[in-house]
Amino acid sequence: MNLEGQTYDSLTANFAWRIAPRYNIGVDVCDKWADGSGRLALIVEDADGHATRYTFDELKTLSDRFANTLQASGAQRGDRVGIFLSQSIETAIAHLAAYKAGMVAVPLFALFGVDAIEHRLGDSGAVALITDHAGVQKVDEIRAALPELRNVFSVDIEQDRADPSAPVRAFWQALTHASADFTPVDTGADDPAVIIYTSGTTGKPKGALHGHRVLLGHLPGVEMSQQGFPAHATLMWTPADWAWIGGLFDVLLPSWHHGVAVLARRFAKFDGEAAFDLMARHAVSHTFLPPTALKMMRGVAHPERWHLALRSVASGGESLGEELIGWGRAALGVTINEFYGQTECNVVVSSCAALFEPRFGAIGRAVPGHHVAIVDANGDELPPGAIGDIAVAAPDPVMFLGYWRNEAATHEKFRGRFLLTGDLGTRDADGFIRFVGRGDDVITSAGYRIGPASIEDSLLRHPAVSMAAVIGAPDRERTEIVMAFVVLKPGFVGDAALVREIQQHVKTRLAAHEYPREIRFVDSLPLTATGKVIRKALRAGLAPQAGDPTAKT
Repeated sequence: MNLEGQTYDSLTANFAWRIAPRYNIGVDVCDKWADGSGRLALIVEDADGHATRYTFDELKTLSDRFANTLQASGAQRGDRVGIFLSQSIETAIAHLAAYKAGMVAVPLFALFGVDAIEHRLGDSGAVALITDHAGVQKVDEIRAALPELRNVFSVDIEQDRADPSAPVRAFWQALTHASADFTPVDTGADDPAVIIYTSGTTGKPKGALHGHRVLLGHLPGVEMSQQGFPAHATLMWTPADWAWIGGLFDVLLPSWHHGVAVLARRFAKFDGEAAFDLMARHAVSHTFLPPTALKMMRGVAHPERWHLALRSVASGGESLGEELIGWGRAALGVTINEFYGQTECNVVVSSCAALFEPRFGAIGRAVPGHHVAIVDANGDELPPGAIGDIAVAAPDPVMFLGYWRNEAATHEKFRGRFLLTGDLGTRDADGFIRFVGRGDDVITSAGYRIGPASIEDSLLRHPAVSMAAVIGAPDRERTEIVMAFVVLKPGFVGDAALVREIQQHVKTRLAAHEYPREIRFVDSLPLTATGKVIRKALRAGLAPQAGDPTAKT
């Protein structure tokens, strides 16, 4: 997306989708760059800081070998292939091979437990799995419950495990014996390419099935949120796992579509100082940092110690707020562009400092090519200022094909021609969309409808607060009250005096009816695998606990 001489209005007015009827993600992001030039594709840094570089030429050879391996093992076009690994060369190879072989990748977060992977592998009917020793141990417990899983490949064993009841094949040994001569399957843009499971906030996680076109659908949003990407881009990194749509389709694959190298470094436990150090050492130019990562980096003292080469920072998943954007300008040297989307329909709203100043409290404007509206219970668009469901008009290239083997849930996701995000918001006269909250996160108190995002932003601006989450707690008089869970910065004591101080801070800076009437200090917040606060878990744990320093007024 070339932003030179453009305005948001001109980009929107002149935008047109160009989706070829025949399209394959693997060919697009790898094979087209594998021209013998040795173009850098991937830098993998291990826990000891050792970095290994891979070119697109090498990725093509390795992925072609694994595509042949999958086919030789009995996997066919349309079969599902589980990828149970964190950021690594093997994860990249597995994705590319699956796409080029016309199979369907099923990314799995490396920290999932046995119940989580049993549901996803069983529901998807995966016939093959690529994992490591830790993953093999988990799969061994549930192998009998996965009759369709015929082949398990481990990336860290040298020879096949010949256990007849649960054999495991050595990933790299298999590649060594496979041919590097492979002809990619001729796939259509709407042919299935990947199943990404939702976080399962209601019921069991559902598999969002996407076609190959989903990558092309992502590009305008990625390019807008990354300041006209790939302009000035030399190296992209994210701490987000590639099993999450944010790591896979907001970073890895869009970067490779544009021939931009990616840095792979997944921390076992995210560390703000380590993130600063990593970006400085590798001269990272572009990054996607989830809000939780930004909040943790915000607690690092003297970030000016590191000389960063950042040209763009994007963030999405939860509303940032004025405080974090201000911190980003001071500590990172850029204006953080906030974007919005979800697994089923991602990066459809974005900010872009190169086009317009962020409007605090807003998550951005509709990305060119996407029609995003606020709709009522009948699916009719609401006027500016009205609260309703944030929705995206179909058809849209970034929109999922449907939930895997779940037509009823797919039908419920739509209201007329609009896909419902499940979030409530408003849209102003200039097209800026404000996130009010998840449909079940909005607090009803004394007749007011209160969204948690603005309160959490206000809490973060208090000098004692490191992280915060807000929910509605049942109250006989007010229906609900605003309740805050607060993680304090080191050196602060969560006593009654600090409770009153924080309450007054919010009351005077936000609104008298929105301050948290109850505050509970906690050591940490429950987070999903993608770093979003699990407010449902907070609501479930509201029973008073002895010794808790809480206050209710």
